[in-house]
Amino acid sequence: MIVLKITNSSEFMATKVGKFLESLTPDAFDQNTVEDVLLRKLVENLQAQGLEGQIAAVRGIDLQDKELILKDKLHVRHHQSF
Repeated sequence: MIVLKITNSSEFMATKVGKFLESLTPDAFDQNTVEDVLLRKLVENLQAQGLEGQIAAVRGIDLQDKELILKDKLHVRHHQSF
């Protein structure tokens, strides 16, 4: 299993839509948007390589250094089989 944590969603969105528009969007929206784009591209690339599996964006998990921290409530925000 692979865990990926995006730490610069707001900065990434600012480069794509501009700093002013990014400042009007909440950080959670930025994180969700970046995750959705990343998931779509990952699925496309994995399928092109002939791999099959599942991918999910999950809330309630945090990666800090070498520790995986589970919060009280886990929520699968997006799930896709490929």
